[in-house]
Amino acid sequence: MDTPQRPAAVEIHHPQPITLHPPTAPLVPIQPGPLPAVQSVQLPDGRIVTGYALTPTPAPAPIEPRPAVSRTAVNIALGGIGFGAVCGGLVLLTTFIAALAAFIHQLIILAAVIFGGWIAVQVFSAGGHRSSGTTVNIRKAVIKRNHFHG
Repeated sequence: MDTPQRPAAVEIHHPQPITLHPPTAPLVPIQPGPLPAVQSVQLPDGRIVTGYALTPTPAPAPIEPRPAVSRTAVNIALGGIGFGAVCGGLVLLTTFIAALAAFIHQLIILAAVIFGGWIAVQVFSAGGHRSSGTTVNIRKAVIKRNHFHG
């Protein structure tokens, strides 16, 4: 009769580090952390696989949905558009100020010419202030043989 086979005894081996050369400097003792537990798994064909237990990695946090366009980008774009509109208005404003200054300059020159002409007419006209001199009224006179008959 066949006797049922019993599984072989499971032996657990802890790995030991292999030192190839003895350390030359004294080592500082470090407190070892907790070692993970060793697990053994028996495969369906009877083989036993031994290894350390792996801790599962945590799932990444869900990513928050972001808007298609950031508010900062929209604000910067709107600011640029507004600045461009203002620059055009400033160019027109400076042009208007320059034209107004030229017009006022022309008015001042025109006033100086008209006022200067008025002063010249007043100074040089016969109806104005007369200087001391002799006035001679010439009437019809008859001149005969170099003799004046008035």
